[in-house]
Amino acid sequence: MKVKNILLAACCLISAWINAQKKQEADLIVSDAKIYTVNKAFQTAEALAVKDGKIIGIGSKADILKKFSAKKTMIAKGKYMYPGFYDAHAHFYGLGMNMQAVNLRGTKSFQEVIERIQAFQKVKNHTFIIGRGWDQNDWKEKEFPTKELLDQYFPTIPVVLTRIDGHAMLVNTKALELAGITTKTKTSGGQIEVKDGKLTGILVDNPMELVSAIIPKPTRETQITALQEAQKEMFHYGLTTINEAGLERDVIDLIDSLQQENKLDINIYAMVMATRENVDHYTQLGIYKTDKLNVRSFKFMGDGALGSRGACLHQAYSDKPKQFGALLSPIPTIREIAKQIAESDYQMNSHAIGDSTNTVLLKIYKEVLDGKPDRRWKIEHAQIIREQDFDYFKLGIIPSVQPTHATSDMYWAEDRLGKKRLQYSYAYKTMLQQAGLIALGTDFPIEEVNPMYTFYAAVARKDLKNYPENGFQSENALTREETLKGMTIWAAYSNFEENEKGSLEVGKWADFVIFDADIMTMDIDGVPYVVPVNTFVKGKQVK
Repeated sequence: MKVKNILLAACCLISAWINAQKKQEADLIVSDAKIYTVNKAFQTAEALAVKDGKIIGIGSKADILKKFSAKKTMIAKGKYMYPGFYDAHAHFYGLGMNMQAVNLRGTKSFQEVIERIQAFQKVKNHTFIIGRGWDQNDWKEKEFPTKELLDQYFPTIPVVLTRIDGHAMLVNTKALELAGITTKTKTSGGQIEVKDGKLTGILVDNPMELVSAIIPKPTRETQITALQEAQKEMFHYGLTTINEAGLERDVIDLIDSLQQENKLDINIYAMVMATRENVDHYTQLGIYKTDKLNVRSFKFMGDGALGSRGACLHQAYSDKPKQFGALLSPIPTIREIAKQIAESDYQMNSHAIGDSTNTVLLKIYKEVLDGKPDRRWKIEHAQIIREQDFDYFKLGIIPSVQPTHATSDMYWAEDRLGKKRLQYSYAYKTMLQQAGLIALGTDFPIEEVNPMYTFYAAVARKDLKNYPENGFQSENALTREETLKGMTIWAAYSNFEENEKGSLEVGKWADFVIFDADIMTMDIDGVPYVVPVNTFVKGKQVK
């Protein structure tokens, strides 16, 4: 009997050893989770295995544990896993640099702006003051501020304060003098505001470049700090890929070098600013792609912003009957740049807010892409569209929109546009129905970084004050599934990255986030307040 038992035990041990040998070795196994794979069938799973940064297995817990073994395991205890979130339109480098300057977001008056600058100067004592984030629409006095108080408090130090949308600046006299701006300075594609024959200090769109040219260039150390601080913010909120909406060559090269040295883990889809020089350089270079960096698109600036009345409209602003906004480039120039990009493998991703700008760009896209299928060119913002222009999105043109723009602008957008035009503004569901997909982002630092605000604004069409009760133009709300796709697989598709990211499937990078609440089923009003427990990029835990 003893011999029999010994033989049986030996057989069991041999069988277990043989089974163990059959198991595939993984670097990481995560189990006991509800995993939203966001694959074509929108299936859920319980566990996944990761090797060399990629998913090598996903399915039921029993199946994964049977097929794989790993030295490192994570038991999720019923938590919820989603693909790593994309921000399909953001300013990653700009956010980092803003974190090195005066933060003017949320100010309730121009006096508060002054106070924040003074507090900043007590600590930093800069010889050139830069700030960003003010929005006169949040103040009791909703007209643009003027430079008098800046001149009073900072008579010898140049001060440059960029509006929250990045399309207007308030500068003091010292900055105007250094930039060589006078009442006689000629400009196009924007305006230098003059009142009673004097400069007010307000610059809108293109004239801002005159001031940007005199701002001291940051050191490499400052740039690296900015990028790494911005990355920390991304991982905190579960963002793993950022569509960086407008970079110059030197910053792209810096990001690439930091990623190659493993000093920056965030995935960047870089849109190169569509200057003549950049278009010439990158179309000749061709697409540049690594595991972390994808350079294959140009960011073209069509017009300004609605809040600063720089968005180009077919009809005048309702609250300023003689103002139409402006295109930032002549139409022949836009067409010429679009043709050059169309002859390359690059995308053209165009900032277009006003209905006139959208009409111009959509028509040019159709013209230059004729006979060139699957180019996936994007309209960034696509904010105000004429009813007859929505059909252009059936042509493979992708709308890339920011749901929190709708809930930020809803308090004053009707003043700018009137009821009729507002009806065809922030129309995300309508665009989705025409295009078949939609890419979602924030445009941070114009809006907040948190992608849960994006999710909430897209589904509920409300702001964080739970306003309005039934949602702003709720007919254009997206479903939760549509919203999650817009933040993952559709954004990936818009970047030609759908075969490597955007869903949790075998062969794709292991970019994922884990929450202790289910944003797909919980009370929608609670969604803005949930934050990921963990964030993983290429199988590496970064939060």
